[in-house]
Amino acid sequence: MMDLYSIGEMVIDFIPGSEPASYIRKAGGAPANVAIAVSKNGLKASMCCKVGDDDFGRFLVDTLKEYGVRVACPELCREAVTTMAFVTLAEDGDRRFTFARKPGADMMLSEADVREADIADSAIVHAGSCSLSAQPEAAATVRAMRLAHEKGKLVSFDVNYRNLMWNDDVDACTRAVMDVLPYVDLLKISEEEVGMMGGEAAIPALMEKHGVALTIETLGAHGARAFFKGGSFDVPGRRVKAVDATGAGDAFWGAFLAKLRLSGVAKAADLTEAIVRDALEYGNVSGCICVQSKGAIASIPTRDQIEAFLAGER
Repeated sequence: MMDLYSIGEMVIDFIPGSEPASYIRKAGGAPANVAIAVSKNGLKASMCCKVGDDDFGRFLVDTLKEYGVRVACPELCREAVTTMAFVTLAEDGDRRFTFARKPGADMMLSEADVREADIADSAIVHAGSCSLSAQPEAAATVRAMRLAHEKGKLVSFDVNYRNLMWNDDVDACTRAVMDVLPYVDLLKISEEEVGMMGGEAAIPALMEKHGVALTIETLGAHGARAFFKGGSFDVPGRRVKAVDATGAGDAFWGAFLAKLRLSGVAKAADLTEAIVRDALEYGNVSGCICVQSKGAIASIPTRDQIEAFLAGER
């Protein structure tokens, strides 16, 4: 049995190294980073994706394999490029977003890529909203979530809004998210995305309408808020001496899903507030310093910040 089957986009992120204009590559894309985080917690994870046939794409596939994640769609797309995001760290510590480009359309998953047998063999199916960004190519992701829902799997979904993928069309992004909510048990959103979906007051009604069992709003370094069975509660962030190479929120969510799986949760009906609180706290411990604040550029720590963090300074 595969603990997690993660579906969606693959991107490449660069974080600055110890010197200006030096970079550290890390796997990017919420589904990929969640799969890595689950695998790092000792569970079996598989990633279904496509990447460009370039050094960035090969790096991403190698990174997944290095962390023990099985790559379900390992072929590289010759006519496509992997999304690239460069952040330059200037001498004065300023971070500058310098370049980005979208993946080619042929990098979107096809119906043949997402196999029903893989869904049937998995306990949790996770997907990211970036993979919904190019209709009708996104039909494969939608189909996978629907099949997982029909098979009684625990379906996890990350509302991961990126201007890069949606061309600033918030309405189109929101509509695509709403279309898949009926198949979702666990929903991960950020403060920004809560606003995109109508604000915190709208979340309980959305959950009731679409059958979402649990919504987690990540609050960066301040922890998370859970919307659960008509109520909500906060779990504060916890200072830990840990730096995770994956994305901040993705590392948190992967650890959260891993803890749910280790707790024996097989379906949404098995969730209790005690289990959710425990999993949230575990996720916070397994989070990373990159959640200093929301936003890919602003959240990237400097070397001094990392050293201070590890030294236990505030």
